[in-house]
Formats: sequence, structure tokens, C-alpha cells
Amino acid sequence: MAGNTFGTLFKITTFGESHGAAMGVVIDRCLPGLEVDHALVKKDLARRKPGQNALTTPRNETEEYEILSGVFEGKTLGTPIAIIIRNKDQHSSDYDKLKDVYRPSHADYTYQMKYGIRDYRGGGRQSARETVSRVLAGSFAKMILAKLGVSVQAAVTGVGLVESQLPINSLDFAYAEANLIRCGDPNLAADMINAIEKARDAGDTLGGTISCACIGAPIGWGEPVFDKLNADLAKAMLNINAVKAFEMGAGMESSRKKGSELNDAFENLDGKIVAKSNNSGGVQGGISNGETIWFKVGFKPVASIKQEQTTVNMRHENVRLTIEGRHDPCVVPRAVPIVEAMAAIVLVDHYLRQLPNSMQLF
Repeated sequence: MAGNTFGTLFKITTFGESHGAAMGVVIDRCLPGLEVDHALVKKDLARRKPGQNALTTPRNETEEYEILSGVFEGKTLGTPIAIIIRNKDQHSSDYDKLKDVYRPSHADYTYQMKYGIRDYRGGGRQSARETVSRVLAGSFAKMILAKLGVSVQAAVTGVGLVESQLPINSLDFAYAEANLIRCGDPNLAADMINAIEKARDAGDTLGGTISCACIGAPIGWGEPVFDKLNADLAKAMLNINAVKAFEMGAGMESSRKKGSELNDAFENLDGKIVAKSNNSGGVQGGISNGETIWFKVGFKPVASIKQEQTTVNMRHENVRLTIEGRHDPCVVPRAVPIVEAMAAIVLVDHYLRQLPNSMQLF
């Protein structure tokens, strides 16, 4: 099956099904000599893991990972890194009655039509459980970026109709990690939590937005035509489960502005050329301009709701369906580290394209 590998130089290949034996990832072209920061890996996995609070699915996975190759005496070898996380809390029987039914707004129907077979237990490969593999790879990408003085931070900025109006440089990323919803706007966290609780109690779900800032990226990352940095970031985000929208910089608001209102003017500040504004999101002509790279990602509501719905089964009969099982009432709190991971992977990939022939960095 194609479509399981992402990246050009810094490549990741994920594998595993939601209710299979394990999830995993193979990371190719990770630079040698990198000391593995296990505290970072565990922290990122904990931020994504299910069952972390009352606002998430109660599935209880310990997320204990095992590095099978590519690391020796605590440092990367430059060879492929293979990592697995064994699934331990599958309730596959929850999905028995979905075996012959196509769930609304899931990939059940399209997957069945494309391959003629599917794993109906928790969605199999379609499940957001797959993203644990991306977070693993993203942690290694963050380790490389840290050596370069680059950081990636994300926070929830919208849940349902509750939307923050704060600019990216006013978001409180430290506060985001201190509240249940990972909201970066201290004035809206309680409202977002309340909105999710109401939807959950009604057997419904909510969508939301996550804003991400990539700080410290130098000028010159990205290609000018078909491999634009902003285009690769968009592809990375739109490859995350439930993502339906991506905005770079001023985004759709740009279409409602005049050039005189939107243009990022440059100025010489103590011998350094900087942009007076950052409507471009830190990328111009597909290439990073040295400013903070920022974007927003929009997630649709989780498709598994506890209200009765109409659908069809594999015999093309109309049926009524109530979905059981364990599901998030809103995915965005757990999606924050996924957004960070995919952004970090893209940045490292473009960094490697800038490297000379030598692969030795550390």
C-alpha cells in the first residue's frame, strides 16, 4: 500500500493498525551522533496519549516505546531508526456491529471501495491511533532542531464557536501546557472546556483550531517552485486525521486586504534586515525569511458520535446506527503535539536539503 511514507530526505514510514499488535515508525536519514532525549519523547507521547483527562477518550495506553535499531549507546547512528509501541488496551468487540456498516464521515466506505478489504476495528489504519508514530518521529526532528536553535510550539486557539483573536506572538504556550484543553488564550480556556463538556454530554463532538509557531528558523529553507516550505507544511497538516483547513500567516484574511495593508515591509535594524510585520507567516516565495513561521490548522468534529444516525451497510441497505466505543468529544487538545511533530519533520527535511555533502553535524 502506497502513502505510508512522508518526507524527501528526512523520511518517516509509519505502520500498524489501531487494534493490531503495535504501532511503529521507521525514521530514515536522521543525522548521526544525536543524543536521544528520552524525556522529550516521553513528554510528547504523554501529550498525545488517550485517557489523559475527562475531555479525551478513556482508552488507556501506556505508550511505552521500544527502539529496535538506529541507536547505540544513547546516540543515533545515521542508520534507519525503527521504533514500536505495542497496543495494550484494545476493545475490539466494541466494533463487532460495525463490521458490515459504513460509519458516516469515516473512511470506511472509501477504503472498502479502494482496497476491497478493511480492518473495521477502530478504523484500522484510518484511526488517529496511527499518529502516535508521527509524534515519535517528530520528537527526533525536534532534537535536531534544538541543536539549530529552532523550536516548534503549538496551542489550541479555537473550539467550536469559541475562537481566540490573539495574534500568534501573544499566545501563552506555557499556559497551554498547564490547562486541560491546551488553550493558548488564558481568557478562553474555561469557555472551551465548557463547550466540549456540553457536546460530550449531548453525545456530540466539536471541531477546533490549532495555531503553531516555528521560532528561529533561518533564512533560506524551502524551494521556490514546487517544494515551497509553506506548501510542504500545508501537505503535512492536511495529512493529519480530521484536518480540513490550513492557513499560513494572514491566511484567508489576505484575500480581503489591499497590498498597502498587507505587505510585509523590511527595515534595517542594527545591521539586520527584518520584516516590520509578518503577514506572510515567515515564508515568502516558498522560502523562509528568518521571521517566525506561523500557521493555523482547522479540525472537523470527531465523526464518531453517540447520537443515532442513518447510513448504509455493505449490502447497500439503509440502516440506523449508534456508534459505541471510546472516542474524543474534541480532538484538538491531543492533536497539539501531532501538529508540532509534522511541522518539525518538514523543517528538518528542508534543513537537510540545505546541507553540503557532509552528513556529520554533531
